[in-house]
Amino acid sequence: MLHHASLGVSDIERSAAFYDAALAALGYVRVWDDIRPGQTGQAIGYGLPGGGDKLAIKHRPDGQRPPGPGFHLAFAAPSRQAVDRFHAAAIAHGGGDNGGPGLRPHYGEHYYAAFVMDPDGHALEAVINSAI
Repeated sequence: MLHHASLGVSDIERSAAFYDAALAALGYVRVWDDIRPGQTGQAIGYGLPGGGDKLAIKHRPDGQRPPGPGFHLAFAAPSRQAVDRFHAAAIAHGGGDNGGPGLRPHYGEHYYAAFVMDPDGHALEAVINSAI
């Protein structure tokens, strides 16, 4: 249903370091960027290698706010180990812990996820819902 999602970030370089590391743990990469230091309208797109963007971060230094309670983005992970790596990379690159890696049986028998907040307070999840 969704083509892509965009998030406003207050510091594009800080956010790029965070998303480069956290999303790489799940197999996602920068598929395009428009970085022009000191100029407005900078952005970076992330997706699968060779594909289009599924997430874009857009530099919005003035008045940037994350969505309110109840909103988060969940990224598909290829394995439980990738969920673990996502969480560790996110924390190491300025993110906040919002629920460490582990099974979430209240969501499903095999639902394995980790939750973080990006440097601007956007709620993110990495998840695999598989017995593998």
